[in-house]
Amino acid sequence: MAPFIDAYWELTCKAGGTAIHKILPDGCVDLAINIGDDFLNEKDNSVFKSEKAYLGGAITQFVEAIFSQETHLIGVRFKPSAFSHFYAYSSLHEVTNNVVELSNDLVPKISSFSDDIATAFDSFFHNKLNQSKHSLLPIVATVKQYVGRISVSELAKKHFTTVRQLERNFSYHIGLSPKEFINIIRYRYAQQLILEKYPEIKLAEIAFDSGYYDQAHLSNEIKKYSGVVPTNL
Repeated sequence: MAPFIDAYWELTCKAGGTAIHKILPDGCVDLAINIGDDFLNEKDNSVFKSEKAYLGGAITQFVEAIFSQETHLIGVRFKPSAFSHFYAYSSLHEVTNNVVELSNDLVPKISSFSDDIATAFDSFFHNKLNQSKHSLLPIVATVKQYVGRISVSELAKKHFTTVRQLERNFSYHIGLSPKEFINIIRYRYAQQLILEKYPEIKLAEIAFDSGYYDQAHLSNEIKKYSGVVPTNL
């Protein structure tokens, strides 16, 4: 499942505690299953019902989920454009920056989860895998190879398609425009450089290496996607 799935994950919060989970844009979509009791996400007052499944679309800026009661979620994070290899869902653009409830028959039965979450997910998704004829995975790989330093027109040319077709496919299979996705990958590369090399390397140089106009442009993009300025990462 590695070419298609970024991670299986588990989120818990004990009763009486508070958990703040910051989610940063990466072009992925998440499928979450609540295997605990009903709980309220205080950030937007949404209720996650017990034994229900939810699809979280791609996001275009950071999101904070706040939990202050006993919580137990398990989920899977699909790599950009990989969701359609398992589900015949309508355009993912419909769930961008949103969370929607899914039918329980679209996810593994809760009884299949024991102590080994990964095995249950692997078995379920292995049986659902469909090698789509319209896979965007090679195009996504190119964007990552260029760490976001590529234009939409260059991307289309490299993959023998048109900008318009790219825009349709990205909207449908990822939920973002090609430009939005390129910008997110560039931001993630810049963030990695900051975490690994700042302050030995100045922010102005990191901005140049990441393809930003200047340090101010870098700072604005980092704050937009992560909620903090570069020096506070």
